[in-house]
Amino acid sequence: MARAVRVAGFSGYLGDRRGALDEAMAGDPVDVLIGDYLAEFTMAMLAARSSPGYVTYFLDQLRPHLAELAERGCRVVVNAGGSDPAGLAAAVRALAAEAGVRLRVAHVEGDDVLSAVDELRAAGHELRNADTAAPLSEWGAEPVAAHAYLGGWGIAAALGEGADVVVCGRVTDASLTAGAAAWWHGWRSTDWDRLAGAVVAGHVIECGPHAVGGNFSGFTGIPGVVHPGFPVAEVAADGSAVITKHARDGGAVTVDTVTAQLLYEIQGPRYLNPDVTAHLDTVRLREVGPNRVEVSGAEGSPPPPTTKVAVFAPIGHQIVHTLHATGLDVADKTELIRAQVAELVAGQGVEFDVTALGTAAEDPETQWEATVQIRVMATAPEPEPLRRLVAGLGGLYLSSFPGFYADSAARQAATPGRRIAYWPALLSAEAVPHEVVLDDGVRIPVAPPVETAEPVQPVHPEPEPLPSARTRRMPLGRVAHARSGDKGGNSNVGIWVADPDAWPWLRRLLSTDELRRLMPEAKHLDVVRHEFPHLRAVHFVLRGLLGTGGSSNLRVDPIGKAVGEFLRARHVDVPVELTR
Repeated sequence: MARAVRVAGFSGYLGDRRGALDEAMAGDPVDVLIGDYLAEFTMAMLAARSSPGYVTYFLDQLRPHLAELAERGCRVVVNAGGSDPAGLAAAVRALAAEAGVRLRVAHVEGDDVLSAVDELRAAGHELRNADTAAPLSEWGAEPVAAHAYLGGWGIAAALGEGADVVVCGRVTDASLTAGAAAWWHGWRSTDWDRLAGAVVAGHVIECGPHAVGGNFSGFTGIPGVVHPGFPVAEVAADGSAVITKHARDGGAVTVDTVTAQLLYEIQGPRYLNPDVTAHLDTVRLREVGPNRVEVSGAEGSPPPPTTKVAVFAPIGHQIVHTLHATGLDVADKTELIRAQVAELVAGQGVEFDVTALGTAAEDPETQWEATVQIRVMATAPEPEPLRRLVAGLGGLYLSSFPGFYADSAARQAATPGRRIAYWPALLSAEAVPHEVVLDDGVRIPVAPPVETAEPVQPVHPEPEPLPSARTRRMPLGRVAHARSGDKGGNSNVGIWVADPDAWPWLRRLLSTDELRRLMPEAKHLDVVRHEFPHLRAVHFVLRGLLGTGGSSNLRVDPIGKAVGEFLRARHVDVPVELTR
């Protein structure tokens, strides 16, 4: 169609607020509603439970709106199918039938390749790790889930066949929007720039309130931040888009809120998707009205010949216990607990981490200003040593540091939970059986890309040292924004400035060496640095900061969500003319 397709989000992750579809239905008119429920971390959660494999509460979200969706002709596309999209599609059909509403429901499948892992390996597909290049055969763990990332052409095909609701499993987050846009505008599979623009728009709105001021480092200037709404992408026929929001909802759409999401969970300027490689360094943002930001200039090239496969396997059990230390000598108190934990688990194959969270205030006015939380996390192949550790910690009240206590009103974990490891494998796109299943049982195969190209991230040289200038020492966050996230065992962080005059200073300040100085935890990691001049941003990938993934590392911040805020709190020398 000639006009832009209006795509609105109503879920950004498994656990996002349940009333978001109610809000979207009460908001401005849209053509397609998308719900993103899956992530590497949440797929691990689904893998850890027996059944059902889909997001059950999506049915509760959908139930009150079935008749109105049919009346409006608004389409719904979700990846809430998890590991059982056929099961969720059947449940949606039953729900509609019970309500007496005629809705056509299709689902997309082929992403679940667990049953084919042995066959794939026998055929020469080694499912090499995307980070280490090691073959899956060297992992030493038995997979319980393996999902290939699909693109948006199955969604486009389902919508083209008249589906009102399209249920997907592990399609990429941005494919929910890109598939809808490709259907609406009738794009070809080789319309690289258009597809890239839609993927960029989908990436901006996939995390819901993120693009409207949620989790934004400038949150103090966002109106209605107590309850920010969900974004809307108006994707035009040329692939450009305007990001906006429902007029009735809180939050704001600005160049900076959109920049924050553009830089979230990326691995560099080349953003890989099964349908296209989007070049993020060509993207330009422009405010075109209140709560309206134009996203244009995206260039695309053929997608990579491989797609990612998220493989999960149980590797034991884990437990967390929280203690509190107050007043003086907190470092020594923490070390005493560390030594006592080591004694409790000696010789039992337990790996543990003891971390003090926060700093006790000097001359505190209240007890809580003087209190630091001590987190004890432990993992083991079997649960019994962890149960003994919890009992042992409970026996330290009279024999540990002075003031030892736990919050008796907070329920401490007593039963170890399963520990799920993540393996980001690579698999030839031609080996993935991408199919659409319509409500009458008809199956439509989706062909792999007609053209592919090996992706190569650009290399940006380290900046020249900063010139001498009159400076003021202050937190980096007083002049710069940041957003961080996770991709498997890697954490990314993008740091940018709103002021164009500050960009030359920021890009020269943020060398790789400076990043390592600001974040000692990354001192010995492989750090990859890129620049985004159009966004006035420097971007880093901290390889291995998150171990092998958020579901199995021992960090307090397991998926790196606060790395950016930590860096913003670090003090740097800022030219005085930028501090006014």
